[in-house]
Amino acid sequence: MNLHITGHHVQVTPAIREYLGSKMDRITKHFDHVIDVNVIMSVAKLRQKVEATVHVRGKDIFCESVEEDMYAAIDTLIDKLDRTIIKHKEKSLSHRHDVVTLKPAPTEAVPD
Repeated sequence: MNLHITGHHVQVTPAIREYLGSKMDRITKHFDHVIDVNVIMSVAKLRQKVEATVHVRGKDIFCESVEEDMYAAIDTLIDKLDRTIIKHKEKSLSHRHDVVTLKPAPTEAVPD
C-alpha cells in the first residue's frame, strides 16, 4: 500500500505521519487489496479537514472528515473509511457468490 500525505496550510510532522500510518493498518487488516491511499490535510481557521481517496481494484473510495482537532479528524476519517471498505468488501464478495452459470434448459420432446 502506497500512502501519500499532502498538507495545505499545515506542516505534516513525522508524528502526524506515523499516527496516520498506524491508523491505516486498520483498513488493510480488513481488506488487503488496497493499492494506493492519498490523504490531503488542510486547515482553515478552526476547521481541520482530512480527505482520503483509497484506490482499490476497480474502484476509488473517497471520504472526508472535518473536526476542530487534527487527530480527531483523522480518527473520524479512519472510522468512515473502515465502514466504507467493509461495505465494499461485502458487496464484492456477494457479487462473486451470486454468479449463476447459464445452462440451456432441457427441452422436452413434444409428441405430434
